[in-house]
Amino acid sequence: MLSQHVKSLAGKIRRAGGRKGTPERPIRIGLLWHSLTSGNLGIGALTYGNIAIARKALHDLDLHAQFVVIGMRDGETSSVMGNEVETHIVTMRTLLSPNGLWKVLGGIDCVLDIGAGDSFTDTYGWKRFLILCAGKVMAVCRGIPLVLSPQTVGPFNHPGARAVATVVLRRASAIVTRDPESLALARELAPRVPCTQSIDVSFTLPHHDRSAERDGPVQRVGVNVSGLLFRQAENGTNRFGLGYDYARFSRALLRRLCAMPGIEVHLLTHATSRFIPSDDDARVADLLHREFPEVIRVPNFPGPVEAKSYISSLDFLAAARMHACIAAFCVGTPFIPVAYTRKFSGLFSSLGFDRTVPVDCPNDDHALDLVLRGLSEKTELLDLISRGHEQVENLLGNYRSVLRDTFATLALHQDNRLVTPQMCPATP
Repeated sequence: MLSQHVKSLAGKIRRAGGRKGTPERPIRIGLLWHSLTSGNLGIGALTYGNIAIARKALHDLDLHAQFVVIGMRDGETSSVMGNEVETHIVTMRTLLSPNGLWKVLGGIDCVLDIGAGDSFTDTYGWKRFLILCAGKVMAVCRGIPLVLSPQTVGPFNHPGARAVATVVLRRASAIVTRDPESLALARELAPRVPCTQSIDVSFTLPHHDRSAERDGPVQRVGVNVSGLLFRQAENGTNRFGLGYDYARFSRALLRRLCAMPGIEVHLLTHATSRFIPSDDDARVADLLHREFPEVIRVPNFPGPVEAKSYISSLDFLAAARMHACIAAFCVGTPFIPVAYTRKFSGLFSSLGFDRTVPVDCPNDDHALDLVLRGLSEKTELLDLISRGHEQVENLLGNYRSVLRDTFATLALHQDNRLVTPQMCPATP
């Protein structure tokens, strides 16, 4: 349902049709910190979902757009959308060169920055945080409307990171989060910027329904082991502060599941990397398959649609990659998330789903018990999922409204937009 404000803007756009400055030229939308080829299938799901939602908002206004995906080099998979979307890769060289990202943004009318979903934080280190902030600052300095698409905002653990984030947030045109904690933080740091809560855009990702494969004589139980958490546990780093040993827990879970009659264990990946062994589910899955040869090592998925489709065939899933959990939620597969940051509890609790292995789970046995209890209480999990589905569309509607307002206003003022590449606007 379109708001009266958007209907009024849409009417003005239609009445303006044919005059110079109206949307005869497609709006060029920059999708910052997205990817169509990432081995982390969650990022591909975010990109697919954000494009789909933006296209619907544009269609409501009879507008057309060209999408430009701007993200870091990965190239781990084939593009989830073929060649229909323009792509620009950000490296340190292109980030610093005036002929790199700065030049690309010069041809953009609006930036939708999704921050790779959860990377607008110093949790993953200063380098990644500052690179993501640099893209936002360049967009603002170009005079381009900057919308933060649904994502996790924070945490900002270091006072310096919090200060930098505050400057960036206060220059945004709108901020959309995917959980209540991020919304509260955004409002605290940027009280004058319009902020709203939506939900992860990957909820709109399509799939091929394989649910007919469920409920057979043997339960198909999926396990997604995070290469990132497993390697950290083995190396003793534990950057995310888990209260238990993740590698030991993963082995114990597989051991218990393999010993249970009527269970078929499917070991699946959701984030792979040829170049970063420490963040590769595939290497760990291969290792665990050698240790537990009775499990089914599911081949790496070519893209997020295929992953979501496969998850729809499972009777249960335990997963440490959040977008594998979101896929399970969407397709009605009972699941238990194994959390490593607050993004899990924040997103799923907003949908009334509170069955999670928390970051501060006190020990391996307790974490194992939470997963196995979920397996035995699939009906209760399905009930929570069913009720949560009712909230998803309402929350997505919040983001759609932000996009329609942004695109309509942009279309009406397309000729009047002043680009000031030499000066950034003052912080409110």
